[in-house]
Amino acid sequence: MSSVASSDSVDASVAPDEVANSRAHALADRLMQGAEALAGLANSLTDVEWQTRLPKDGRKIGVVVHHVASVYPVEIQLARTVAGGTTVKGLIPADIDQMNANHAVEFDGAARQATVELLRRNSAAAATAIRQLTDEELDRAVPVSLYGDAPLTCQFVLEDHAVRHSYHHLARIRAALRR
Repeated sequence: MSSVASSDSVDASVAPDEVANSRAHALADRLMQGAEALAGLANSLTDVEWQTRLPKDGRKIGVVVHHVASVYPVEIQLARTVAGGTTVKGLIPADIDQMNANHAVEFDGAARQATVELLRRNSAAAATAIRQLTDEELDRAVPVSLYGDAPLTCQFVLEDHAVRHSYHHLARIRAALRR
C-alpha cells in the first residue's frame, strides 16, 4: 500500500508533535466539540428545563450535565490505564451504575453556572491529556473488565467514553426537550 502523503504536504507551521499525534488531536477536538455543544445547550435552558427529569433516566438535566463534566477525569484515567498497557480488572457495569446513582443524589441541586464551568474546565483538561497520547498508546489493547475482558484499544475506550459522552447525553436532552 502506498502513502498518499508526501513530505512536501506537511505544513511547516504545524509543530512536529502535532503531526505525529494527529489522531490524538482529532479525538481531543471531537471531545471539545461535544462538550461545547453541551455547554451551549445548558446555557440556553430555562430554570424549569434545567430541573426537568429525563424520561427513563430519572435524573434532572442539570444533574446529567454535571455528571458528564465530573466524569472526564475518571474516563481519562481509564484510557491512560489502557494506554499504559495495564489490564483493567474489577470494573464492571454495576460499578458505573452505582457511581452514577451516587452522583445523582449528591449533585441533585447542581447549579448551572458552576456546572458549565466544570464542564469546560474538565473537558479542556481531558482534551489536553488526549493530545499527549501517541499513536502507539492509542493502538495499545488490553483486557478491559468493563467489557467482559475484551482486549480493547485506548482509542476505543476514549471514543466510547470521554469523546462520546457529551454527544450521548446531549442527544437525550434534546430529545426530551424536543429541541
